[in-house]
Amino acid sequence: MVSEQDVRTALVAVIDPEIRRSVVELDMVRAVAIDGTSVEVTIALTVPGCPMKANLEQQVREHVGAVEGVESVAVAFDVMSAEQRTALRQRLSGAPAGEERKLSLEPATRVIAVASGKGGVGKSSLTANLAAALALDGAEVGVVDADIYGYSMPRMLGISRRPVAVDQMMIPPVNHGLKIMSIGFFVDGDGAIPWRGPMLHRALEQFLSDVHWGALDYLVVDMPPGTGDISISLGQLLPEPDLLIVTTPQAAAQKVARRAADVASKTGMRVAGVIENMSHLVCSCCGEVTHPFGQGGGQELADELGVPLLGQVPLDERLRVTADEGVPLVVAEPENATAKAVRELAVAVPAVLRARSGAERIKKPLAVI
Repeated sequence: MVSEQDVRTALVAVIDPEIRRSVVELDMVRAVAIDGTSVEVTIALTVPGCPMKANLEQQVREHVGAVEGVESVAVAFDVMSAEQRTALRQRLSGAPAGEERKLSLEPATRVIAVASGKGGVGKSSLTANLAAALALDGAEVGVVDADIYGYSMPRMLGISRRPVAVDQMMIPPVNHGLKIMSIGFFVDGDGAIPWRGPMLHRALEQFLSDVHWGALDYLVVDMPPGTGDISISLGQLLPEPDLLIVTTPQAAAQKVARRAADVASKTGMRVAGVIENMSHLVCSCCGEVTHPFGQGGGQELADELGVPLLGQVPLDERLRVTADEGVPLVVAEPENATAKAVRELAVAVPAVLRARSGAERIKKPLAVI
C-alpha cells in the first residue's frame, strides 16, 4: 500500500524553481489523494498562469513516481488566495504584515558592483559571464541590471518572463542558475525609459526592498556607464558594495574609468579591483597575439587606484555571439579560452571582497553631492 506520508516525504524534494525552496516548506501542497497505486497531488500556484507550472509538474511526477508502489501520478493545480499569498510573503521576508521592509540582503551576501567609466568596453557581457561563472562554482547568485537606460541582462541571460508578484513582493525569474531583476522585464519590446533622478532612485530601491532574493552568496550589479544619478543612488542603496572597474587597455578608456572610481569613493563604495577586458586578440588561424586596443591600461589603472588587476579577458567574438543567443559563454563553451579567463576571474574576485558586517542599509532620501 502507498502511504500518504511517503508521498509527502517525496514532495519535500520538489523545489519551486524561482523561490528555490521546497513546495512543502512553502505550504504549496494542497492535497494528496491515493487510490491503490495511483496518486493525485494538488499544488497551489502563487498566481494563475504561473510560468514555471510545467517544471513543477515534472518534478512532482518524478519524485512521487519514485515512491515504492506508485504506478501513476496525476498533478492538479490550484491558486493561492490573497490571504495565502500574504502568509507566503511574510514567511519569505520574515516581516509582519504592514511593517516597512528595509533595504537589506541576507547578512552574508556580498555585493559586487561592476562599473566602467564609459560604454563600449564590454561591461555587461562580462558581468553576465562573471555571475554565471560564480554560479557554476556552486554559489547562489543574483543579478541586478542597474543599467536602466541600457538594460541588456534579459537578452544576454536568455530570459523574458516577468517576475511573479506575491502580495507586493516580487519573485525574480531564474535562468542559468541566476536570479535576475531588470527594468527590461517591465517594458514592452525594447522601449526607452524616459525617467529622471527620483524615479530612477525609486526603481532601484524597489529592486532591493521589494524583491525576494533569498539566501544569496553574491548579488552582482551591472552598473550603468558614467557617473550620473543611477551610480549615486546605488552607492546609497547597496549594502557595503565592492566595486570592480572594467576597462580596456586603451588610455582613453582607462582615464574615464578613473572617474567611476572617484564617484565610488564619494558614495560609500569600495573599489576592490580592476578587470581589463578586450586585453588582446588571438588569431584563430595562426595563434598570433595582437593588441588592437594597446597594452598596459588595466595595470596602470590598478596601480593608480592601489588595487589588484584581477584578470585580462581576451577580445573574442564568441562572447558577443553567445550573449546575443542568451547563453553566457562560460555556460555555452566552457573550454573556450575567454570562458576560461572568466572562470579564473570568478576564482580571483571572492578573495578581494569584504566580509559583510550584517548591518542593514535603511532607506534614505536621494542626496545631492
